[in-house]
Amino acid sequence: METTASRTDICATAPSAHPRPDGQDRYTISEVAAFTGLTAHTLRWYERIGLMPHVDRSHTGQRRFSNRDLDWLAFVTKLRLTGMPVAHMVRYAELIREGDQTFEERQELLEATRRDVKARIAELQDTLAVLDYKIDFYAGARRAPEGPSA
Repeated sequence: METTASRTDICATAPSAHPRPDGQDRYTISEVAAFTGLTAHTLRWYERIGLMPHVDRSHTGQRRFSNRDLDWLAFVTKLRLTGMPVAHMVRYAELIREGDQTFEERQELLEATRRDVKARIAELQDTLAVLDYKIDFYAGARRAPEGPSA
């Protein structure tokens, strides 16, 4: 990650409470997996494909994640929920590492994702209306009096 990136640039929302205060925030991969719900395999893959910034290592080579890494992972998780392709997320991470001159391209990428999300929400609202109609239909059918018996 670029050194000039503010914490708010990498967060999904305002920074959340972290398990440990800054300065004491060195988490193992298993701790991060437990905290984020991501698997250790996924965390290693994110790092390998360039979606994670450089993760510090202990003197024995074990990954040591920071609160900043947790914030980034929370943001990546939100991007995954939008349906953004992994390649676009990797591109976004690259743009952050390239510096402030990429703000416009980052904004465009997020605006395109926002348009996609809004379209999906509209589709889901239409689907919800169909479900509500069918539920009401069945509820009404159960309340309707039975016809004459033969």
